[in-house]
Amino acid sequence: MKTGQDRLGAALVVVSGVLVLAALALALVVAPREARMGDVQRIFYFHVSVDWVGFLAFFVTLVGSVMYLRTNARRWDILAASSAELGAVFLTMGAVSGSLWARPTWNVWWTWNPQLTLVAFTWLIYLAYLGLRGAVEDPQRRARFSAVYGIVAFITVPLTFLLNRLSAFTEHPVVVGPSAANPEGGLGLSATMRLVMFFSLFTFTFVYVTLLRLRVRLEHAADALALLREEIALS
Repeated sequence: MKTGQDRLGAALVVVSGVLVLAALALALVVAPREARMGDVQRIFYFHVSVDWVGFLAFFVTLVGSVMYLRTNARRWDILAASSAELGAVFLTMGAVSGSLWARPTWNVWWTWNPQLTLVAFTWLIYLAYLGLRGAVEDPQRRARFSAVYGIVAFITVPLTFLLNRLSAFTEHPVVVGPSAANPEGGLGLSATMRLVMFFSLFTFTFVYVTLLRLRVRLEHAADALALLREEIALS
């Protein structure tokens, strides 16, 4: 992998910035004011998007982990670890934005209902994944242990999705589809609200892909530098 000037990476960063600005404009200006929650509901577009990206990132970690166990190729270990880092960051942003939305709407910063507790548990599990990688020095052992851990840890992601629909004891709304608390499904979004939501989902997914590419390239560059140092030391 070339580690010099990355024109594609620079272009992706610029496009990401433009998309984020456009998403903010749509959420703050174009999207209509929600009747019951008022302007604070506009956080919804950001909150849903970053949570979605966090879980998507953990799915990519799952794929990378499976592929590493099948191939023992370093590139899959790099992909899995890089995506886990980004997933933890995006899930943190989801928790913060959710708290900012919940406080004026439901008069709570956080509630330990089953669904939100599982989200917190998922976040802690992936922080432990990153801690595991830092604790094991041997690269091959670290990659194998991390791959197994990354596969098992993903179980919490579909469980979170299902629990949000099966539990009737939660303040957390279900955005798409029915749930035990709301058999009719959805949040009653207007056509414009849905458009803004899906644009925001696309935007933050694009941002994730951009950051993942940059993080993977950085790790490959670090590997190349370490190899170069070894060659110099042996010469």
